[in-house]
Amino acid sequence: MRAVLQRVSYASVKVDGKITGKIDTGIMALIGIDSTDDESTYKYISDKIINLRIFEDNNGKMNLSVNDIGGGILIIPNFTLYADARKGRRPNFVMGAKPDEAEEIFNEFIDFIKNIYENIQTGIFRADMKVELLNDGPVTILLDSDKKF
Repeated sequence: MRAVLQRVSYASVKVDGKITGKIDTGIMALIGIDSTDDESTYKYISDKIINLRIFEDNNGKMNLSVNDIGGGILIIPNFTLYADARKGRRPNFVMGAKPDEAEEIFNEFIDFIKNIYENIQTGIFRADMKVELLNDGPVTILLDSDKKF
């Protein structure tokens, strides 16, 4: 699983003009799925999202997590995180899970993280989503469950 985390002042996602997920201060997480993702992957990525200290404390130091501040988490599926653009000009998407499998894994991940953190909002898998956010900082963190970066 890969994730792009952005510390946000607000974020929302719309499908067909309707908001499907919205948060105020918190983390917007784009999530890419690999066919090998399982409960250990969910645990690793969830722990990072919830506990990374990327919010400022009273001294202006990034010392607090989204959990510490009671912020929201907006999770958006994004298959393009597994794009391989090293050759040519058209990205190749064979590294990620196939759509049906990825959707099942994404839904399992959402169920998992909702059991450990209350304020979770999501986009809709395979939908044409319109994402709006105000990146705070900007703070953007890349995660990879295989720890490739």
